[in-house]
Amino acid sequence: MQRNVSGLMGGEGARCAVMAAQNRREELSAYAQHTLAAPVSFRGVGLHTGQTIAVTLSPAAVNTGIRFIRTDVVDRDPVVRAHGEAVCQTRLGTVIGNVDGVTVSTIEHLMACLCGLGVDNLTVELDGPEVPIMDGSCEPFLAILDRAGRRPQQARRRYIEILDRVEVVEDGKSATLCPADSFEVAFEILFDTSAIGRQRVDLVVDEMSFRHDLAASRTFGFLSEVEALRAAGLARGGSLDTVVVIEGDTILNPGGLRRGDEFVRHKALDAIGDLYLLGAPLLGRYEGLYAGHGLNNALVRALLERPDAWRFSAPHEALAQAV
Repeated sequence: MQRNVSGLMGGEGARCAVMAAQNRREELSAYAQHTLAAPVSFRGVGLHTGQTIAVTLSPAAVNTGIRFIRTDVVDRDPVVRAHGEAVCQTRLGTVIGNVDGVTVSTIEHLMACLCGLGVDNLTVELDGPEVPIMDGSCEPFLAILDRAGRRPQQARRRYIEILDRVEVVEDGKSATLCPADSFEVAFEILFDTSAIGRQRVDLVVDEMSFRHDLAASRTFGFLSEVEALRAAGLARGGSLDTVVVIEGDTILNPGGLRRGDEFVRHKALDAIGDLYLLGAPLLGRYEGLYAGHGLNNALVRALLERPDAWRFSAPHEALAQAV
């Protein structure tokens, strides 16, 4: 009888040891770099070009970062790396380019998703100049990335830890980074329409909060601006299926809003995508007051010009070294 009890306890102990080891591996994998588990492809319409564009997301090696490859470009370097210093235009979206003048626009929603899901290394191949707008939010990108899956890689993640306050101010608008123990985002907007008014959001950003609190929030625009934008060659792919459209104090989309403060949540989402152009996840607090893509990129550049205001760090480094 004693032998049987001992055997049962030994078996239970072995199972506990296996579960503990698995939990430890999962915990440690959170501090590893990640890429996709498999390639995944999709198609969609560009918000500004109106073109249907095919995109393939593929795994990339450690320390590659995020890079875009224009498969339709054959006479110049088609590779455009996602970095703050590659931003060449910020009107109604973030555009990056290389020294050969090859550009990729409207990258901010995909970049926000990659940040929210912790994807460090990825190759984005597309046969046009713009990342598709999908439904104007990050939800379709989440579904695509979830379909591909993610896998940890044999290299540790590096975080950009904010050590000192960095701020850019322009015409009553501001964007700020300051020290914090996690990645926090606060944003405030004010529009002279009762459809929006003043809205504010403040949250700690991790995968769960990104999925549940931000990802569904769509881009928005005003009907009064559409004709001027299209005359400038923009918003040709815009519709009620891709943008929340406001006319006066009225939301024109038949389904209305997904949340009462969808507008400010989308602005926070945009900021996350713009900040991920730093090339690593942040440990710090971002505060945006009426900020847009231009001010966000100015903040990224201001931080990079202040090496005393940040450092690379690896959270739970002691735990990672014990692997």
